[in-house]
Amino acid sequence: MKTTLLAALAASTAFAGAALADAHAPTVGVSWSNFQEERWKTDEAAIKEALDAAGATYISADAQSSASKQLSDIESLIAQGADALIILAQDSQAIGPAIQAARDEGIPVVGYDRLIEDPYAFYLTFDNVEVGRMQARAVLEQAPSGNYVMIKGSGTDPNADFLRGGQQEVLQEAIDAGDITIVGEAYTDQWLPANAQRNMEQILTANDNQVDAVVASNDGTAGGVVAALTAQGMDGIPVSGQDGDHAALNRVAKGTQTVSVWKDARELGREAGEIAVALSGGTEMSAIEGAEEWTSPGGTTLTAKFLAPVPVTQDNLDVVVDAGWIEKDALCQGVEADLEVCM
Repeated sequence: MKTTLLAALAASTAFAGAALADAHAPTVGVSWSNFQEERWKTDEAAIKEALDAAGATYISADAQSSASKQLSDIESLIAQGADALIILAQDSQAIGPAIQAARDEGIPVVGYDRLIEDPYAFYLTFDNVEVGRMQARAVLEQAPSGNYVMIKGSGTDPNADFLRGGQQEVLQEAIDAGDITIVGEAYTDQWLPANAQRNMEQILTANDNQVDAVVASNDGTAGGVVAALTAQGMDGIPVSGQDGDHAALNRVAKGTQTVSVWKDARELGREAGEIAVALSGGTEMSAIEGAEEWTSPGGTTLTAKFLAPVPVTQDNLDVVVDAGWIEKDALCQGVEADLEVCM
């Protein structure tokens, strides 16, 4: 009888322990601005992996490039019991009411990859000013003189201006010397490749195709730029991008895109998942490993963590293959040049 009682007590204790663990396993809600972009699938997989490892639950919503839908999405995630939020903001200004709603409920927020101008949100991203510098350096190396076009990101995303600032830092000396001239510049509404292509077509028309290089701010916009250039028989002039999209890396291998600044989304997603879990458990933002105090261009003091990007050109394509980011066959599809990585 004693043995039976002990066994029953042990089973009861184990059940209670499991119930307690389940009770403390957080639910993390992720609000995506535009999940249609290739790279966010990779980010999501990394976030899910980190949450699974912590015993946390993943819920999500896709705003489909609508700032107003994102607000209702976040309300829904909160109603579903989110203990922490990871937000890829569609519009850094319009997101304010959602952050206030989370604050009112005591739900911590991770501002994912895009700045949310609110000290309540932990800002996790790559060093986007440095990304801009890397893009401009790679293009300037290939085209040290001539007419430049600047295809920027969305005007509602602060990253667009961070990138543009870094690009200008690198190009300024050549501009001052008269070596290069910026003959066209445009924001790309919602970062959509079709909008970038339309902007590029208009700039080409306005300049009678007298364009020697394009600093495009991500791989999606670079794809639109390359399509516009190809239609004019101009593919092959220097074009930048970022994100390490598979299509872009294939363009780098083919020589129609000069550089894709690789921001390993697996690292960013993993960090976001781990930070969200830690914050939901009461960890202070300042106690997150690698966190630093950072002042935004708008003068807001935030707690942030910046990861390091890697510029990928034809000279180091092996980096993304060796890291398992892209399969060699996908990278080298249609490549005619004698690239060592494709042999």
